[in-house]
Amino acid sequence: MKRALVISLIVIVAAVIVIISLQIAAVPGGQGAGAGPAEITILHINDTHAHLEDIARRATLVKNARNEVGAQKVLMFDSGDVFMGTPYFNLMKGQADLGFMNTLGYDAMTLGNHEFDSYTKTPQYLNEFVTGAKFPIVSTNLDFSQVPALKDKTINTLIVEKNSQSFGILGLTTEETAEIADPGKNIAIRDHVATAREAVAGFRSKGINKIIALTHIGWDNDIKLAQQVSGIDLILGGHSHTLPSLYPTVVENVEPTLVVQAEAYGKYLGRLDLSFDGQGVIRKHTGALAVVKDAAEDTEYAARLSEYKAPIDRLKTTIAGKTLVDLDGERADIRTGETNFGNLVADAFLDKAELTKASIAIVNGGSIRTSIPAGDISLGQILTVIPFNNDIVTLDITGEQLIAALENGVSKVEAVEGRFPQVAGMRFSWNPVNQPGSRIISVEVMMNGGFQPVDKTAIYRIATNSYLSGGGDGYSALKQGRNLQYLGFIDYDVIREYIATSSPVSPKVEGRITRIQ
Repeated sequence: MKRALVISLIVIVAAVIVIISLQIAAVPGGQGAGAGPAEITILHINDTHAHLEDIARRATLVKNARNEVGAQKVLMFDSGDVFMGTPYFNLMKGQADLGFMNTLGYDAMTLGNHEFDSYTKTPQYLNEFVTGAKFPIVSTNLDFSQVPALKDKTINTLIVEKNSQSFGILGLTTEETAEIADPGKNIAIRDHVATAREAVAGFRSKGINKIIALTHIGWDNDIKLAQQVSGIDLILGGHSHTLPSLYPTVVENVEPTLVVQAEAYGKYLGRLDLSFDGQGVIRKHTGALAVVKDAAEDTEYAARLSEYKAPIDRLKTTIAGKTLVDLDGERADIRTGETNFGNLVADAFLDKAELTKASIAIVNGGSIRTSIPAGDISLGQILTVIPFNNDIVTLDITGEQLIAALENGVSKVEAVEGRFPQVAGMRFSWNPVNQPGSRIISVEVMMNGGFQPVDKTAIYRIATNSYLSGGGDGYSALKQGRNLQYLGFIDYDVIREYIATSSPVSPKVEGRITRIQ
């Protein structure tokens, strides 16, 4: 009798355990399939901008990590802006980058704003890239429903299985893409915070509690995202080219979120070794940014790169002219104040547009990507500096619209945005202490051999690039201009010709832009 009772109790207890186990497995976020403890290594990179010169060294770091912990314990991601920046893109339109990315075996990528540069004019570059990608391209807040070429080749969210665990992946692109690139009217960009909340809820409903956001929204927005959206374990950022002072940066919310970025141009490869508990919370982490140039070259990748380098090397040996001084195109300089390189580019625009009676030139600092040291200037260097292939245009604007354009140009200097104006045929002063929209103190235009205060009602013909004339970088004042004329030249050719005919060049900072305080 007692024995039968004991057996009955054992059976009942076993049944209860089974029921409880099934209930736990069914609870979203519980320790169901793919929701248990896990160890994973994350490799990440962002804003490479077609810098392939150290791809063989990057490959060595990737291979070493996989050999060290095992390929099934490594996830590798790219946070966007593969396009634009070097002759590799100018000549191969992203296909060289894609070939290496396919071979390296990325687990996912999200899209940056530069993937949409000139998309309405040359959509084939991005379309061919996403079609040829052997890894998922995740775009959670981009609505491609009206663009079949992208809709059919990208995904909204992704679930990756690694080390017997499930990881939810979402991808966010800056809403500013509509202003600072050319995605066209058929691509809608949703609020990244609201989209992230929806994605996290979707993952949780499927029992997935390890969530990674690939973001191209900038460091400050990444920190805010971690603060505003609970449930994201890891934010792999891009867009602002940030080299974090603390890697990883930990943001405390309902549970901690790690935020990282790997600066830009392939200089660093980020690595995080993470331990998750059964509730999807990171309990242990170590991380470091590996300096890519310090790694040895992988011979296989070096050999492949040499095939791409042949036409690049031919460009490097073709000299367009000479500069007697360093041409300052550093991001932190040309997006916050006057530089000699900014003056040269604006002068080149104005020189080319003289036949149309243009008297002013405005160029966005973000269109000038890097510096050129004193000495000979090659065609390859010019392509690297001016990679966007924008058309040179002229148009008529009022003095009031000119002031509004300059206000826009200095409105986001704290974020080091590319809209900062480099100018010719005029000068202006501004005060960064004032609120955006009220920072321009004075504007003077060159007339009859001297500078005169701008007349708000007068009409001025300006030279600029087609990107700004279309309202790019927030230049809505230029989009309102009249008598738009395409000159039939692209920016690269204009700069090349100006350097060739003016060589040797020695531009100076000459007080075109005065910062008060």
